Amino acid sequence: MTIHEKLFVGTSSDEHVEMYLKAMWLIKENDEPIKVSTVANLLRIRQPSVVQMMKRIDKMGYVQYKKFDIKMTDKGEKIGASIVRKSRLLEVLMINHLKVKPDEKIVCGMEHHMNDEFTNSLSSILGNPTISPNGKAIPTGSS
Repeated sequence: MTIHEKLFVGTSSDEHVEMYLKAMWLIKENDEPIKVSTVANLLRIRQPSVVQMMKRIDKMGYVQYKKFDIKMTDKGEKIGASIVRKSRLLEVLMINHLKVKPDEKIVCGMEHHMNDEFTNSLSSILGNPTISPNGKAIPTGSS
């Protein structure tokens, strides 16, 4: 048997990190302080899990984490903004062009697998929107 398709199994670990960075970026976008409890509520997980991840992504250089103080680094903000950009562009695609209600599971599944070339091309095809259907700014992308 010959199978010509290539299959890809992504690492859920990378996706978890991206979701934390996305959550923190959204919190910051709303001018709220980034707290363990806020991240936990947004991701619907327990606070000890957030603390464990904060320590991990601190070592990766995405945040500066101290017990009651979480600050995103430029590196972490860039990734968070990129994931939000992808999400919001997918929402524009679904609502304005496909005429379907955005499905968070589909959006969340796709956003982690879109590279910059794909994302920038999608933005171009959509007319480079700056505002999402829910009225939020779409972060700018890299060239």
